[in-house]
Amino acid sequence: MKPTLHEALQIDIKRINREIENIVKYDKDVPRTSVLSHSVLQLIRSGGKRLRPLLVIVGSRFGTAKTGSRFGTAKTGRRQLQLAAAAEFIHAASLIHDDIIDRSDLRRGAPSLHTQTGVAEAVHIGNYMSARVVELLSDFTSDHDRFVHDLSSLATAQLCIGEYEQLQHAFDYDLTLKQYLEKTRCKTAQLMATCLRVGALSTDARPEVADALYRFGESLGMAFQIEDDILDFTATAEMIGKPAGSDLRRGQVTLPVLYALSDPVLAPRIRAIHANSSEEEIEYALQGICVGDALARSQQMRMDYLQQAMQAIELLRGHPAYGQLEVLHQYFGGKTA
Repeated sequence: MKPTLHEALQIDIKRINREIENIVKYDKDVPRTSVLSHSVLQLIRSGGKRLRPLLVIVGSRFGTAKTGSRFGTAKTGRRQLQLAAAAEFIHAASLIHDDIIDRSDLRRGAPSLHTQTGVAEAVHIGNYMSARVVELLSDFTSDHDRFVHDLSSLATAQLCIGEYEQLQHAFDYDLTLKQYLEKTRCKTAQLMATCLRVGALSTDARPEVADALYRFGESLGMAFQIEDDILDFTATAEMIGKPAGSDLRRGQVTLPVLYALSDPVLAPRIRAIHANSSEEEIEYALQGICVGDALARSQQMRMDYLQQAMQAIELLRGHPAYGQLEVLHQYFGGKTA
């Protein structure tokens, strides 16, 4: 049987999961029996591959703190686990807001949180999670560790900007490629890149090493999101936990849509799609996108980002933990839903 990503990276996922749950379990202001506590724990137990926490741990293996790890000199300690947990909390909070903005009733094949609690309640739960992360990070951040504020900034600003851009550009068929790439960077790639960088700096990695890991993570994050965009047209509902074509139905102009809009035959079909379009109109546009060259062109851009990722870490080739980056690259390169 093929090993999971955390097994291939030799990371104890149970330790990470415990640390994630402890963020809410040991919040003295949130009763264990409250709807808030129950909802957050249900969300973080609902699945997911813990990619962002794993990136924090991998990054930490490129540090110089002398604690005797087989991957070099750095070892995963409580602080790295806390940073990993904080990264997952940020991501999980963003999923709540994403589902509300997208009016998505499913998340990983199960009912989205806002369909269970109500929209207003879900918004407050997502806001709590973001604020809790900022509180947690400030508790163990000194002036020497200013890099930790990178995660705080993402929790409070950058991801919100990405979500706002997504909402603002719903059914905006004049969206440019530059705007799409910037939205993708803010919404997906920046957090992945920051996880690697913060993990590295938490174990005293050299700045040039942390910067290389950031560039690697950013390119992987871009490739990751583009693959998700492609899967929305090619995967089954069982694979991705939501109906195929969901992005188009919700007016999300993703990379395949952008490329398809350059086709003079397809463009009118796509531009006709709006919030109240019929299923027949949507299916007609979906079929056109799938048989054209938009998916192949999107796949080529994804491969370009994967190539950029490996170029970014050339200087790390001799490091004992370099193989960890190859594992990540292989995973992201062959990622399915």
